[in-house]
Amino acid sequence: MCFWKNKKVLVTGGAGFIGSHVVELLVEKGANVKIADNLKNGSLNNLLKVKNNIVVMNKDFMNLRDCIEVTKGVDIVLNLAAKVGGIDFNRQCPATMLRDNLCININMLEAARLCKVEKFLMVSSACVYPRMCKIPTPETEGFVGVPEPTNYGYGWAKRMAEIQAETYYQEFGLNVAIARPYNTYGPRDHFDPEKSHVIPALIKRIFDGENPLVVWGDGEQSRTFMFVTDTARGMIALIEKYPKPDPVNIGTDEEIKIKDLVKIILEISGIKTKVVFDVSKPSGQSRRNSDNNKAIEKIGFKAEISLREGLEKTINWYKKYR
Repeated sequence: MCFWKNKKVLVTGGAGFIGSHVVELLVEKGANVKIADNLKNGSLNNLLKVKNNIVVMNKDFMNLRDCIEVTKGVDIVLNLAAKVGGIDFNRQCPATMLRDNLCININMLEAARLCKVEKFLMVSSACVYPRMCKIPTPETEGFVGVPEPTNYGYGWAKRMAEIQAETYYQEFGLNVAIARPYNTYGPRDHFDPEKSHVIPALIKRIFDGENPLVVWGDGEQSRTFMFVTDTARGMIALIEKYPKPDPVNIGTDEEIKIKDLVKIILEISGIKTKVVFDVSKPSGQSRRNSDNNKAIEKIGFKAEISLREGLEKTINWYKKYR
């Protein structure tokens, strides 16, 4: 019998990009899913495939009473609610990113404690890692130095989310799992320039006809990118199989330079444009790649969707729904 069959599950941020894919997978596994979302980053349109199988509540995660209300009667909480932004927003608003995310996380943990939930997934981020971390990056690097400067406030908020989760386990016995997902992309991503990350930002600008296409940095910086359904699978497997306050990377080892990423996106899009790399703008971390050995060992998880396949799915979705 599937672990998730008839489980009462709350997904905060469930109408969002990653959250909606998590919800679809949980419904497929037979869970009774309730969603809490303030609908600022998410959209009910993201849930059309499962709208008849879920309960949706519009709540404010900055309000503890709202968090308690949605958590009552729940077996498992997957806390995907977060204040998110692109690299420029993160650089300009570190205090906002720190304050809002700290508040969301502590409110949801307290609600879970008061409502006596069985398990709680705290979603952290690869942004906890310092700029000069080892590559591939093991989980042990999560509290070395300070987070990558371009994600300073958000990175510290996610570090503190992990501490918050660990202390709730230590004092109250709350069974928590901690996921550190790497750069996730795919259908329903944020294509708004203020909130988007590199892949959705490039796709939107290419299809908007930007010529020349100006890319921040010299293009030599490299990243790994995780297709959203893989991220969703990893999170669900983690809370099911390893509910311990011990961070686990949810990533892939398919690393690519940004200049090569741009070429592939242009090739799949079928659009020809000149590309200019603006070296006066920050490139961010020179390399980012996750050590995935712990995910393989603890939960038997590996990414399944290649970057090219994922980009094709994402671009096809964008062409249909933009």
